[in-house]
Amino acid sequence: MSQDQAPSPRDWIGRTETSADQITSNLARRIAATLGQPAPEAGGGLPELWHWAYFQEPLDAAGLGADGHPARGGFLPPAERRNRMWAGGRLAFHQPLVVGEDATRHSTILSVEEKAGRTGSLLFVTVRHDYAQRGVLAVREEQDIVYREPSPLRTADPEPLPPSGWSETIVPTPTLLFRYSAVTFNGHRIHYDWPYATAEEGYAGLVVHGPLIATLLVRAFVRAHPSLRPTYFSYRGVRPLIAPTPFEAAGRMTGEGVAQVWAGNAQGGIQRGELRYVQR
Repeated sequence: MSQDQAPSPRDWIGRTETSADQITSNLARRIAATLGQPAPEAGGGLPELWHWAYFQEPLDAAGLGADGHPARGGFLPPAERRNRMWAGGRLAFHQPLVVGEDATRHSTILSVEEKAGRTGSLLFVTVRHDYAQRGVLAVREEQDIVYREPSPLRTADPEPLPPSGWSETIVPTPTLLFRYSAVTFNGHRIHYDWPYATAEEGYAGLVVHGPLIATLLVRAFVRAHPSLRPTYFSYRGVRPLIAPTPFEAAGRMTGEGVAQVWAGNAQGGIQRGELRYVQR
């Protein structure tokens, strides 16, 4: 690439970064209070997907973009004039992260791909995160991020939801969204800044975090099956959910060691996924 040529997003493929954090019991208690769950004790295992509250770089305001996210063009590629969304991902749970111990996260950009969507161009970025303690891999995650051009948003899903084997009704209040943003140090303004979410990114109101919905799906599975331990979870967002619209965190067994899970309401699916498990 010449000095005068603008960098391509694909130039970011293969970039890596490593960060360190301690899985503190204080933050675990705050996540527990946010989600209405018991807090794990020091030396105990961190529940699945709570690791998203850790390894968050404490950037000052000068390092943020207009959307509240870290400014683009650092570890993640630039995608100017596009809105960022967490599209989905895949996680393998090898062993729980232990509360009270140091941990590392090693991140690699696996792919950057431009695709044509229903309403415009989409830039998909897939990042792999390896979370380890004492040199042993605990969680391997592939996270899919999509940058979309400003366009009309999907408000319903025509695909019918299957009959459920278990279900929890959840009302995602603005307070829940604010507290989840706080514990995950997520500055994206669509989750707490109503004027920004509606006027700048075109949503009908405050947007429920995709990772929060995924966390509640796994929580619903574990509550319904306390003797089972998740070993793998894949999920994808179907459409945005606007607070405080209620939804069901539901699922059903589809085979030995496999469950189908989803979040949905009267307007159809919001998030769909697959969960694999073993006996505890």
